[in-house]
Amino acid sequence: MPKELNLDIDQTPGDYPVMVLLVDDQAMVGEAVRRALANQVNIDFHYCAHPDEAIEAAQRTRPTVILQDLVMPGIDGLTLVRQYRANPATRNVPIIVLSTREDAAVKSAAFTAGANDYLVKLPDTIELVARIRYHSRSYVNLLQRDEAYRALRQSQQQLLETNLELQRLTNSDGLTGLANRRYFDEYFSVEWTRAEREQSSLSLLMIDVDDFKLYNDTYGHLAGDTALKQVAEGIGHFARRPTDLAARIGGEEFVLVLPSMSREHMEVQADKLQAAVHALNVAHASSSNDARVTVSIGGASMVPRRGGSQEKLMELADQALYRAKRGGKNRVEIAQ
Repeated sequence: MPKELNLDIDQTPGDYPVMVLLVDDQAMVGEAVRRALANQVNIDFHYCAHPDEAIEAAQRTRPTVILQDLVMPGIDGLTLVRQYRANPATRNVPIIVLSTREDAAVKSAAFTAGANDYLVKLPDTIELVARIRYHSRSYVNLLQRDEAYRALRQSQQQLLETNLELQRLTNSDGLTGLANRRYFDEYFSVEWTRAEREQSSLSLLMIDVDDFKLYNDTYGHLAGDTALKQVAEGIGHFARRPTDLAARIGGEEFVLVLPSMSREHMEVQADKLQAAVHALNVAHASSSNDARVTVSIGGASMVPRRGGSQEKLMELADQALYRAKRGGKNRVEIAQ
């Protein structure tokens, strides 16, 4: 059973339970807010991209703060604010309106509709977290006066545990624990868009276990699964920064997404990774490289051009991987 929280005015901000619901049709804003809150204590984040699903999402997640975009397709944010205030489940939930501009008339209309706060998006993380915690704490203090508070906490805890498990199952590869192909595709697309907007470099390593079919033929598929887990663990160690992502995208094929990393630094990382897998000393009698499991790595790095395609970066890395395979395996090739 989760421990029931006993909140009082002496508690630090991080002790207050916060359930944030962001309603915004821009996926990039959702990702930016998710990252800003990712390492915050006791903050659980939920995102709704469709305004016609906002009320249902609020009833399901039971937020302590709603971040509501002002301009959305089909229905404007102020109309949604009024709908929240008319719904018994969300009548008292604090609402922070997000707008693209500082406009006195728009701000007045937002407060008249029932908003509690107004922010020009996106504020810096310190301000965003401070305002979220302030309004959430006020709401939680209000709920403490009601017998429904205990039910809310139990419901939130169960929802959080369920969401964490669903997220793990949805985003993770079942065998290795790394990200799966679906999550890689989503993440790579987001990072490509960010790199294009910021005109920063984006690097990608494609990694393939050498002679893996021969390994399975020699040792069996169970041993093959064990070997893949060992290789995956080694690859995972090279996703050191919060923005790095290691994923398994095929049977014996892996990738590393390395945002804001130069080609030179990426090449150093690739060489270290190739050597680290070699140093695992996983026996492979049918291998052409020192009778042990090895990997071939192809890398590519670029600053995305406006309107360019992320497939080009994958194509360059894949071609480099092909050259590494053709060049004898257990090696690194980087696209020029």
